[in-house]
Amino acid sequence: MARILIVDDAKFMRTLVKDALIPIGHEIIGEAENGNEAVELYKKLRPDLVTMDITMREKDGIEAAEEILTLNPQAKIIMVTALGQENLLTKAIKLGVKDFVVKPFPPERLQKAAEKALSN
Repeated sequence: MARILIVDDAKFMRTLVKDALIPIGHEIIGEAENGNEAVELYKKLRPDLVTMDITMREKDGIEAAEEILTLNPQAKIIMVTALGQENLLTKAIKLGVKDFVVKPFPPERLQKAAEKALSN
């Protein structure tokens, strides 16, 4: 069982992520609405995995992922993104993000990405 932090500015997306990951045995230990909250919760909770939206107010997912990976180069982060953000995804992968899932996603796609990231 992994301890997961979900970061997305949309509550319904955080719910979809929870609904995909809880049934396969993972625990959601925190939720953040923006990149600033994500970094603070990461420091406090030290989750095994972070699901991160790219487009958020205050601090976007790329900046938050970069900060988290600076704090912990071993951090496991999956970007959850809308179509049309390929250039940002390329940047995220170069930073060290483990995988990405395109919204809207079938639960199985997120489950596979989570299992893959956690097994590395």
